[in-house]
Amino acid sequence: MKKTIPYLLGLLFCAVPFIGGAQQVKNVRPGVVGSWRELGTTVVNFTVDHDGIVVAGADAFRRLKFHVFDAPVEMIRMNVVYENGAPDNIPLSFVIPAGGESRIIDLRGSERRLRRVDFWYKTGRPGFRGRAKVVLWGIK
Repeated sequence: MKKTIPYLLGLLFCAVPFIGGAQQVKNVRPGVVGSWRELGTTVVNFTVDHDGIVVAGADAFRRLKFHVFDAPVEMIRMNVVYENGAPDNIPLSFVIPAGGESRIIDLRGSERRLRRVDFWYKTGRPGFRGRAKVVLWGIK
């Protein structure tokens, strides 16, 4: 019995990333100017009202957009944190249908190397059930 409890706890901690909507970290590789690149993916569930994507291997980007799969997502706002630590709060007000994409979101300022993108969305509306896969794209 004494050996079983630590074994079960270890198994639980290993399974936690697979249970929730954990972010799939993607290392962003340098690319040509004018090409859209996938910055990260996360699965949002509608019991929480915000989520975030950490951008690994950051590069300079001037525009962002979201692709949504499996369920519609109503975006409220997003907070972009740049590599130098400066935040940029961007108000959003649109619904992205399942299988659709958002409008293109222009970033302000000259320093646009991304560290993290947090976004807030509405929950509890009819038709917004289950989970949605959200993919963040950026263009140089």
